[in-house]
Amino acid sequence: MPENGTPDGPRHGRGTAMVQPTARGAHARPVDWHTARGLAHAEARPLPGRSVELAAAAGLVLGEDLVSRVAQPAFDTSAMDGYAVAGRGPWTVLGEVRAGRQWPGCLRPGEAVAISTGAPVPAGARAVLPVEDTSRSGDEVRGLDGCAPEPGRHIRRTGENSPAGALLADSGSVVSPAMLGLAAAAGHDDLVVRPRPRVRLLITGDELVTAGPSGAGRVRDALGPTLPPLVAGLGGDLVETAHVQDSFAALAAAVASGAASEIVLVTGSTSVGVTDHLHRLLDGLGARAVVDGVACRPGHPQLLAALGSRRWLIGLPGNPYAAIVAAHTLLAPLLAGLGGRPVPPLRRTAVAGVPPAVDGHTLLVPAAWDGDHLAVVPGHRPSDLRGVARADVLAVIDRETRDTTVAVLSL
Repeated sequence: MPENGTPDGPRHGRGTAMVQPTARGAHARPVDWHTARGLAHAEARPLPGRSVELAAAAGLVLGEDLVSRVAQPAFDTSAMDGYAVAGRGPWTVLGEVRAGRQWPGCLRPGEAVAISTGAPVPAGARAVLPVEDTSRSGDEVRGLDGCAPEPGRHIRRTGENSPAGALLADSGSVVSPAMLGLAAAAGHDDLVVRPRPRVRLLITGDELVTAGPSGAGRVRDALGPTLPPLVAGLGGDLVETAHVQDSFAALAAAVASGAASEIVLVTGSTSVGVTDHLHRLLDGLGARAVVDGVACRPGHPQLLAALGSRRWLIGLPGNPYAAIVAAHTLLAPLLAGLGGRPVPPLRRTAVAGVPPAVDGHTLLVPAAWDGDHLAVVPGHRPSDLRGVARADVLAVIDRETRDTTVAVLSL
């Protein structure tokens, strides 16, 4: 049954319309929800990598292996504040060496220099004695236990973390804050990463208003504020947002024009009502249907079509919660594939309040953590954002679900 024909309320401001079959939308066989995710991911080849400065690489995906250009540490360095000593004590203190400087000579047995953490260890040093384990009188320092330290004690040796040329991270790894630090320590000023896929967002609906409350046949646009941060969170670069009139000509012009992008994301117009023009437009463009309808609730009338070898159109339902479900079904895996990442993982965990499965459909309901427990959040009709606004995950309920342990998808 089309989304705008459900008893759960009008879709994103558009009431139930007279059904007018179209070339594909009326007759397409819905795809299993899990299959739809796989098809969307398989569509995409990773975008070519490009070199960017470290500060611009955070959150992106490595386009090539990260390899250390230098040994880490690059020199023998002190792990403690104390004394670098040679031979057995007591030791005569010849001076000091601090981080960023070097001791010019070579220590002989019975000699020492005061040293700070991170400073280069002088040649000839046997070990570093922590300052709290020593006593000093004038230029003489002794160990408190009177014993000679073990060779290499409190010295970080050159390359002990990783030698020059070591593999630090595989291509396809997400660049985290820690990885930026690792890359910098390994001698990199920039990284080869895969850029975020560009996304154009087209919001359809003559009834929508972008300010003030709904009323008198006008409905406040909920997807305009929702989708831009969702696109960014899923790994896309939103390059344009436009509101489009409910006409075939307006939608055709909007799809054909605008900023360059890999993905055109259209809200509404995915069903078979008289104002739903997307299927007819795609037929006219000769688009290749990848997914046309998904056997899930909410979000059944969603679609993915290839507009060429490196460009796709995704149609989301107009109902806000249904659109979020559809974005996680088709947009998330397509963006992941273009970015060189795997399909967003499903994890199994116990969820309280799981409703029964719907025959032939995958049911997706919001759930949130309450302390150590995950429970379904009320309010998950297609037009209702109350539940998902408070949720941490989507619980994925299939007909095979028999207990409270279900697959969950992070929001």
